[in-house]
Amino acid sequence: MASWGSCDFSELEKLRDSLEAMGNQKKADAFCEDCAKELAARLLRKVIKRTPTDTGNLRKNWTTQADGSGSEGLKTRGATQYVDTLKVHRYGNNFVVNITNPTEYASFVEFGHRTVDHKGWVNGQFMLTISEKEIADAAPGILEKKLTAYLKEVFQ
Repeated sequence: MASWGSCDFSELEKLRDSLEAMGNQKKADAFCEDCAKELAARLLRKVIKRTPTDTGNLRKNWTTQADGSGSEGLKTRGATQYVDTLKVHRYGNNFVVNITNPTEYASFVEFGHRTVDHKGWVNGQFMLTISEKEIADAAPGILEKKLTAYLKEVFQ
């Protein structure tokens, strides 16, 4: 019989272990939550910057926290810490962060409204609509970078 020699399977075993670790549901969910938080933070930054100011109330009331969620009085020390506090909801395979502005006139500024004398129209600013579109266009590149970094971490 012929001898085939010896093989070192340690690299294949290491690859197998890396793939098993990547398949860990908790790690995958944490990665998806991190992606959702980053996209939400970017959207929040864009919409706040784009929001017009008169008294400043509309601009400062953008939030990702709902009333009654236990977030009232939450104090954070900067954007990074705020992003860590974002509540990510999971619906099936979708990870969702709700961004709202509870100011009563927010929708009128966003979409437009009739003038007080009902003879004209004030055009909307579409600050959230435009920001959502920009994030949707940028999301594939952002997520690709995060996925590449995640895969490098898994396979190191």
